[in-house]
Amino acid sequence: MKKLSVSAFVAVGIGAALFFVLGRFASIPVFANTTVNIQYAVLALLAVLYGPVAGGLVGLIGHILIDFSWGYGLWWSWILSSAIAGCVIGLVSLKFAKLKVEEGVFGKAELAWFNIANVIGNGIAWFLVAPVLDILIYQEPSDKVFTQGLIAGAANIVTTAVIGSLLLLAYSKTRTKKGSLKKEDE
Repeated sequence: MKKLSVSAFVAVGIGAALFFVLGRFASIPVFANTTVNIQYAVLALLAVLYGPVAGGLVGLIGHILIDFSWGYGLWWSWILSSAIAGCVIGLVSLKFAKLKVEEGVFGKAELAWFNIANVIGNGIAWFLVAPVLDILIYQEPSDKVFTQGLIAGAANIVTTAVIGSLLLLAYSKTRTKKGSLKKEDE
């Protein structure tokens, strides 16, 4: 496995801090400890730019900090789901979509691939992993946790599709496209 670069480690630290701040202070409660969050857009951005390991670590560390700050204990099913969402978005973006946002490329095809990665990552995490682990670890009622997962997953997919796409588009505009610089004649 490829080692994380220094810039990826820095991105994980900054990303986890942003994930925490946005998740703790910019979330909208909607149903039984379930909120609409925008931190998953930042998670997706960093997963695309730095890969699945960085995406997974941002979700893991950021969600641990959120749970720890509330003082009611760590809810491991959702912590792991945040890590899985970041990891899967990074993996799909890297291995299948081969997104080149760092090279200034983010057109319609890249936008579509990013949102496919978004739906797959958040879908697996919130429609499947979180509810199943809630049942297995905490013996929560299945109707409650699948409703929570459906709400959280749908909200994360929509907010990531809108905000994450805008973040990636804006970031790609700051990058120089390969071959766009020409040497001037003297």
